[in-house]
Amino acid sequence: MIERKIISRKLKEYVIGDYIQKNLKRVGYSGTKIQKTPLGEKVIISASRPGLIVGRKGGNIKKLTADLKRKFNLENPQIEINEIQELNLDANIVAERIASYLERFGSSRFKNIGHKVIGEVMSTGALGIEILISGKIPGARAKRWRFYKGYLKKCGDMAVSGIKKAIATAHLKSGAVGIQVRIMPIELKEKNDIELLKIEEEVVEEIEIKEPKKEDVKEKSKTTDKKEKKNNKDKTKPTKKVAKKEDEKEDKKKNKKEDIKEKSKTTDKKEEKEKNEEDNKEKIKNKKPIKKDIKTKKTNKKK
Repeated sequence: MIERKIISRKLKEYVIGDYIQKNLKRVGYSGTKIQKTPLGEKVIISASRPGLIVGRKGGNIKKLTADLKRKFNLENPQIEINEIQELNLDANIVAERIASYLERFGSSRFKNIGHKVIGEVMSTGALGIEILISGKIPGARAKRWRFYKGYLKKCGDMAVSGIKKAIATAHLKSGAVGIQVRIMPIELKEKNDIELLKIEEEVVEEIEIKEPKKEDVKEKSKTTDKKEKKNNKDKTKPTKKVAKKEDEKEDKKKNKKEDIKEKSKTTDKKEEKEKNEEDNKEKIKNKKPIKKDIKTKKTNKKK
């Protein structure tokens, strides 16, 4: 009994929605929901242009409530309008827009229309979109054209309940053209995303300890002895800078000694010269009287 009631309620909701969609054209109709209240039944209509549904002085709403009460036996129906914020993510509004474009511009520009609508939908943040246009486009033979972009689920529960679907018809000179739209919204990304956690594994390595051979031990001891000897030599040897300084000091000492020797030689030579000069002077003094005697002798001879 409960199942029959649910089915009958859903059928009633579908029939009312279909009737509203046929009567309200170019309103940006998205869908209808019926809720039971103690005062009566509330009909929630979601659309992009609520002003056109209300009409002048509420004339359209009054007419619609009267039709719903008469045709579908609703008790005190109350119509509530819900305005849609994101137009490009609603499949019904997108399908209705494509149909109005085809009726306005004709079948020759259907490719431009398809690509333009796909760009607008993807720019709002949709994960994927698919548009199917079937009919006598662009020639006399009926064809189906498919426009798609992004990622779209085709199977599973997400494809049935998550993806938004809509169907619309455009009436052209060549005949009726069917339009199907499927949009994958952003909300499904959170459900579909799976993150893999990295588990750090502890790696245990087996290390084999090999006993060293006697020959290896001897070679190692020799090498260590050589290194120690080299280190000792390096310690005893002065560094390059220290060695240079010591060499400079030694050169200065040698130069000083040579200068002292040269000075002593020059002083000795001077002393010798002075002595020689004194000796010569004394000799000259001693020789002078002899010369006079010689002169006197010479004079005597002349006489």
